[in-house]
Amino acid sequence: MTRHQSKKVLTLRPIGHVENDIQAGEHVTWEEIDSRVVIYDPWVEGLEGLEDFSHVVVIFWLDRPADSETPVKVHPQGKEDMPLVGLFATRAPMRPNPIGMTTVRLLRLEGNSLHVRGLDTFDGTPVLDIKPYLTRGDLKAEASVPEWLLRLWAQHDSEG
Repeated sequence: MTRHQSKKVLTLRPIGHVENDIQAGEHVTWEEIDSRVVIYDPWVEGLEGLEDFSHVVVIFWLDRPADSETPVKVHPQGKEDMPLVGLFATRAPMRPNPIGMTTVRLLRLEGNSLHVRGLDTFDGTPVLDIKPYLTRGDLKAEASVPEWLLRLWAQHDSEG
């Protein structure tokens, strides 16, 4: 073990969970799914002011991992017509640490619940954190993506 590798154990506690009607294995168009992110009591006051943002970033625990080993290289979305690339070049759900994140539209804030659209998680998924989406800090106008991702998006668009 090198000095940069750590044996330290990290402890994460959910601050809430997702509520929607989506179960693992269902094929859905995530961009159209409305969900409720229910925040647990100790954290509800932390939502104050969030209603002024149009979008939020939801960080969650992928608690329904595949029963297989995490690959180092994958075909994006399992599509053989896409190149074999490193896991970290994708948003594949199989991760060394099963952490997911999605930027979603915040429809409204009601008490301890954020009503959002576009959250690609299943009913009951533990939520680890919520962050506001910042147009100055998160949006990078100069960002680029590889050609294979543009092809993948075009396939999705043509499939409806």
